[in-house]
Amino acid sequence: MDTKILLTVFVAVFTAELGDKTQLATLLFAADKEVSKLAVFVGASLALIVASAIGVLAGAMVSQHVSEKYLHYIAGIGFVGIGIWTLVKA
Repeated sequence: MDTKILLTVFVAVFTAELGDKTQLATLLFAADKEVSKLAVFVGASLALIVASAIGVLAGAMVSQHVSEKYLHYIAGIGFVGIGIWTLVKA
């Protein structure tokens, strides 16, 4: 396993997940005094694992048909588009 890739992906995903809707929803579930914190942790962890697996599988399939260079362009345009949309809606 490539440790550099592992750490890069960890930092990128960890940073992206901080303060997002998923973390806030998990916080709200855990705030309920009658709910097992372990159940909330395991449920949220499994959901992130499944969502990540879907992303990896989709990325592997798409990369067979689209070059990495074009995927980077598409991702960049997508992120810029989301940023512009967010600014317009603010």
